[in-house]
Amino acid sequence: MPSFQPEPAYRHDQPQRIGVLLINLGTPAAPTARALRPYLREFLSDRRVVEIPRPIWWLILNGIILTVRPKKSAEKYASIWTPEGSPLLVHTLRQTELLREALRQRTPVPLVVEYAMRYGGPSVAQGMTRLREQGCTRVLALPLYPQYAASSAGSALDAVFRVLLKTRNMPELRTVRHFHDHPGYIAALRQSVQSYWAEHGRPDVLVMSFHGVPRRTLDLGDPYHCECQKTGRLLAEALGLTPAQYRVCFQSRFGRAEWLKPYTAETLKELGRTKTRRVDVICPGFVADCLETLEEIAMEGKAEFLNAGGGEYHYIPALNERPLWIQALADLTLTHLAGWLPEGWDASAETAECEQRLQRARALGAKT
Repeated sequence: MPSFQPEPAYRHDQPQRIGVLLINLGTPAAPTARALRPYLREFLSDRRVVEIPRPIWWLILNGIILTVRPKKSAEKYASIWTPEGSPLLVHTLRQTELLREALRQRTPVPLVVEYAMRYGGPSVAQGMTRLREQGCTRVLALPLYPQYAASSAGSALDAVFRVLLKTRNMPELRTVRHFHDHPGYIAALRQSVQSYWAEHGRPDVLVMSFHGVPRRTLDLGDPYHCECQKTGRLLAEALGLTPAQYRVCFQSRFGRAEWLKPYTAETLKELGRTKTRRVDVICPGFVADCLETLEEIAMEGKAEFLNAGGGEYHYIPALNERPLWIQALADLTLTHLAGWLPEGWDASAETAECEQRLQRARALGAKT
């Protein structure tokens, strides 16, 4: 039985609020081996991420990976680090601020919007604490993964549920499972591609690269592969592309096991060997630029394509802070808050109600 965490200080005159928690993957605190080691340990210890039997994986993780990989990963992070810090953290913070403002313009009901990282900081537990400290008795958990996978959105929601296991006074909870076919999300992707092409011209082939997962997860019932394929198809239709004009593939393979195919690296090499004049690559599964887009795709992918004999290579940035994406995120949020937003909400009436509640509590002997 878990021990319960201390509750935030309670005030009888504090209004009840609805909270929205955006959850992204996470990032090390710095592009150094020292900072990468605890980050990788937390990430690769997640049973949703690695399903190898624990005793075997513990030996591999602690005996090999955490000895070798932190230095190599730190070098990759250093190549994309900005003066403001980790690109993923910077973009997630900006998205949070923009969503907060977009919701303020769409509804008079005060909403509390915070963000958290599944690995590293701020943690999901810290994000939930910030919401509850601000009086949130209802929470919408929104993982920023368009396509559901047990190892991404599933893991993010696990972290939320673990917080609730140790919460005495639980808030009501809703979750967003996925948004791979949300019209606003597809429209934002379409606009992003079209805007890039209007400025830089069109490619011969548009490569849509999604994060990879082990092939066996598809056989075990994970819907990720199907949802990636649907996103790719919807985006291609929105852009008016023929099957010959785009590819859907998967990046970030790790280990020797078979992962979802076709692999992005092999696809780029093949396009290079056939002397494709120009390839553009977009990563629809990432709503914010990060190591996997800025280093693996924009740098490594480019080298693989050019070294194989390809012509021109372009990476199309993630949605990041594009206005149409923030609008879609607000639409998604408000749809999932349906029934929670009180009709005819009035600030003065709420203030009066809180004051009356405080007076009644004091009459019963409460100090606050």
